[in-house]
Amino acid sequence: MSNSQTESPVQSVDRAVTILEILARRGETGVTEIAAELGVHKSTAFRLAAALEMRGLVEQSGERGKYRLGLGLIRLAGAATVRMDLSQQSRPICERLAVEVAETINLAILDGDAAVNIDQVFGPSALTTHNWIGQRTALHATSSGKVLLAHLPGDLLTSRLAAPLERFTPRTLTDCDALVQQLEQVRTQGFAFCVEELEPGLNAVAAPVLAQNGQVVAAISASGPSFRLTEDRIPQVAAAVRSAAEQVSARLGYLRPDAQESVTRR
Repeated sequence: MSNSQTESPVQSVDRAVTILEILARRGETGVTEIAAELGVHKSTAFRLAAALEMRGLVEQSGERGKYRLGLGLIRLAGAATVRMDLSQQSRPICERLAVEVAETINLAILDGDAAVNIDQVFGPSALTTHNWIGQRTALHATSSGKVLLAHLPGDLLTSRLAAPLERFTPRTLTDCDALVQQLEQVRTQGFAFCVEELEPGLNAVAAPVLAQNGQVVAAISASGPSFRLTEDRIPQVAAAVRSAAEQVSARLGYLRPDAQESVTRR
């Protein structure tokens, strides 16, 4: 057993994950047993378990010194499940939307200070097959990002806009006050659009996807070259994208207020 109190960050992370695996296998387990299985001093095991407890990933049972998996893991698992459900539930709808508007369709979620695309469908008119899946894109310069920003609580929105907004093209909106006004319009009209704000010659339209509780969990966007997805065509494409986003929201269990009133009156 090692008595060393110094660990590398990677080693600490590895040991913390191993503790979760031990608890998943054993159920309630004491620090002594955890330390023995890890091959570390008891104080090291206690310190790691305490850090996990602070995050809600483990919790102490009624008997002092016994640990078990915490409810924080359910939150993390739920987030992963939502992501998988999003991709599964949205895929057929995005495929139909790609055919309808003949543009590339992306499904994006919020990841810290960026939008991350988790699925993509190419339209029949796509000129390139650029893969956006897994890529982080600026919130203020993309249609999906604007949708996700627009539905953040006020304090989170303020923090996201605290840093200077990067300019990607001459048309990128970098004035925070102007962006806030635009985000108000996004909430009102139910969609966002970008005209050559991330890349010259690239336009996009996006609409929000809502979970059962009404929280915006993703954005569906249609993007294409500016000569085809023109500014005049944006309202038409926006209507189709909004409809698709509403269909995905319904699949996730979201019931629109007007639909709820209809059900109540029956």
